Amino acid sequence: METLLDLFEGAVGRYRDRPALSLRGDAGAAVTWSYEELDRRSRIAAWRLRATGLEPGDRLLTWSPSALELAAAYLGAIRARLILVPLDLQMSTDAIRGIVARSEPRHLLLGTGRDAPNPATVGLEAFPTTAVDAICKDPDESFPADWEEQLRGWERPRPDDLWDLIFTSGTTGMPKGVMIAHDSILATIAAIHVLIPRMEHRVLSVLPMSHLFEQAIGLMYALDVGAHVLYVRSRNPRVVFEAFREHRVTSMLIVPQVLELLWSAIEREVAKSGRAATFARLRSIAHRLPYFARRLLFRQVHGQLGGSLRIFACSAAYLPPSLQQCWEDLGVVVLQGYGSSETGFGVCTNLRDHDPGTVGRPVPPSEIRIAEDGEIWFRGPTLFKGYWDDPDATARVIDAEGWFHTADIGHLDDRGHLVLSGRTKDRIVLPNGFKVYPADIENALRDAGVRDSVVLETAPGRIEAIVLAPGSARSPRSADGPGGAEPVPGTDAGEALTPEAAAELKSSIDAAVKEANANLGQAQRIAGWRLWPEADFPRTHTHKVKRDPIRDWAAADRS
Repeated sequence: METLLDLFEGAVGRYRDRPALSLRGDAGAAVTWSYEELDRRSRIAAWRLRATGLEPGDRLLTWSPSALELAAAYLGAIRARLILVPLDLQMSTDAIRGIVARSEPRHLLLGTGRDAPNPATVGLEAFPTTAVDAICKDPDESFPADWEEQLRGWERPRPDDLWDLIFTSGTTGMPKGVMIAHDSILATIAAIHVLIPRMEHRVLSVLPMSHLFEQAIGLMYALDVGAHVLYVRSRNPRVVFEAFREHRVTSMLIVPQVLELLWSAIEREVAKSGRAATFARLRSIAHRLPYFARRLLFRQVHGQLGGSLRIFACSAAYLPPSLQQCWEDLGVVVLQGYGSSETGFGVCTNLRDHDPGTVGRPVPPSEIRIAEDGEIWFRGPTLFKGYWDDPDATARVIDAEGWFHTADIGHLDDRGHLVLSGRTKDRIVLPNGFKVYPADIENALRDAGVRDSVVLETAPGRIEAIVLAPGSARSPRSADGPGGAEPVPGTDAGEALTPEAAAELKSSIDAAVKEANANLGQAQRIAGWRLWPEADFPRTHTHKVKRDPIRDWAAADRS
């Protein structure tokens, strides 16, 4: 198996009549394609893509919510030896225009439906475009009688051919195009096989198909093991839980934000039933039981989840250990991995070793090294092929020995597990030379109950937390340390808090800061906090926080 086409054709040969992909519509009914049907549709998509004039090596923009046809188009692009350039639905206009200029695509596949994007908003209204749901419709009169025979004669992709051009989220500057080849994705899949034994997977997919995490694992790995993937475009807990029950979900790729959303929904239902105390008592017992017994203990909850949920695979952001423990008390293993578009999948926990607070060990032959300054270096077959049309940027991050300098900070614990601490560019160097990593402090705040915060050095040696208020946008308040100054009004960003609510919010944040400080070193402790004046922090399309605007606001607010 040298290419993704080999992987897919092998999957079709093994699982031909099994359901491969389903899409749950707004009304609840799902449309399903078998492996054989997905194969047929991918061949039609490949022919139509070439019929537009695209040639091997051309870049193909895709901009669409999850859809069966989008998956078929991805697979069709493999057959046609095209390079995908996926656009995220949350990308800014400037980011999309920059990506189009850098990648020089020749065609756009555009999603349809109520949640589909509008190309006119980014100046692509006159760009050569085909609707995603039209690319793999049944052949029409434009197809020659021998089109399938001609398609079989096409040159097959090679292992080092590019499949994906993933543009980084760009918290600062223009996103860079990460070149992903067939052999890199296959190395990722091989690593997953080491960690997870082959088992029946019924997968629920809520993450965007524009992300490499979803493409490599949620699609290609899933097809390789004969999984049945159900796409759900909504993150509404009611809709998601209905999908859990109907699909009898066993596995799910997820990000911490969604995992927390689902857990909060469970807690609300438990509270409404009047069984919160019993639920908490059972959780305290579950800690000491094997996983099958935990599932029996919480069989009513599992009944609401379809009865088959076994694994969450979580990545992309910090996962609070307490949140991981919540789900594991129910008997659901939460796996964590570390990687980026550049590194692929190389570090992960596994079904037997999934300690909270770590992201696991590297999966051989991939390696990690911790540099003297704490930066994580990565080397292995899952590594990307460099940045598109930017050899200088590539040379700056991959050294002569093949180590990729990730710009992430971390350390190995006493069991050899990787523990993350943030990014090198966010590191704070105090006047005494001590280095502080904001992510460590933000994670301590999150463990103490503050869902979102950004930690900054607002004056030499002074560490402050900019805190996002829970719920809707509120007027900002600030305080110097726990129990410090009274809340003061700031710029209105929505409905103002009542005095009682403001006092309650201040008290809860003070308590969280005090708890976090108790678990931090003296040099890491938070001197004060301020409430961010808007409903959310400024973020990239992958939901990473843009720190520079927050830093600018903090400086202006203090002057």
